[in-house]
Amino acid sequence: MLTKMKAKKRRPAAKRKPTRKLSPAQQRHAAEPRLEEIRFLQGEDSPAKETWRTFRIMSEFIKGLDKLNGVSRGISMFGSARLQPGSKYYELSRKTAHALGKRGFTVITGGGPGAMEAANRGAHEAGALSIGLNIKLPFETHVNPYVDITETFNFFFVRKVMLVKYAHAFIILPGGFGTLDEMFEALTLIQTGKISNFPVILMGKEYWAPLLDWIRGTQIAHGMVRVEDLNDVHLTDDPKQVVKIVQASWKRYLRDKKKELAAQSARTAE
Repeated sequence: MLTKMKAKKRRPAAKRKPTRKLSPAQQRHAAEPRLEEIRFLQGEDSPAKETWRTFRIMSEFIKGLDKLNGVSRGISMFGSARLQPGSKYYELSRKTAHALGKRGFTVITGGGPGAMEAANRGAHEAGALSIGLNIKLPFETHVNPYVDITETFNFFFVRKVMLVKYAHAFIILPGGFGTLDEMFEALTLIQTGKISNFPVILMGKEYWAPLLDWIRGTQIAHGMVRVEDLNDVHLTDDPKQVVKIVQASWKRYLRDKKKELAAQSARTAE
């Protein structure tokens, strides 16, 4: 006798999760080998490789120092790589750098597009020395065409030292996390006396005013920051005002340097 076999019920096929579409920059990043700084910070290499990497870091410092040796009257300008030519803050960066360049100041940026390109472009158009210190990233890494001196770094911290070391003022245009990082790096070094008290000039009143209000209303109110820490922090949208602040700071620096050298000579003569 033939027995009927019960047909097994098929389970419904599991729905496939939609694949998240990667942006072109993310696709390039996924295809490329991991950046050296990622391997360094995540400790992915052997102790021997980590030790040898210190020589690579040292070589980046040496290259930067050699490339920028003799640079003076430097003004570091920071801002978003995403600003488009012709936009409000792109043109503000360009006009400010042009005005500074006309008065003999050197403009130093991160060398990329956006606000950095605008600043290098303004300096270049003014006939001033234009410097771009680039960083290897999965995106936004090309060097803009308006630089006279350029160097590319693997490590952010080496590049930040170079952006600070040769600067006598810091101009901060609207930007994201990287711009905030560079701004607070400068403020921290000034606050702790690691560098001279050079002006930090925020350009873009509408953009930066809420941050300054928070620092004054929260950090200072809670005693985390002193009022004096903001003595040489300025907020303006006027390139002429920027030039005035920078020139006054430069004269003060030269005067202080002269006094320091005179005091050293007096001590040597004793």
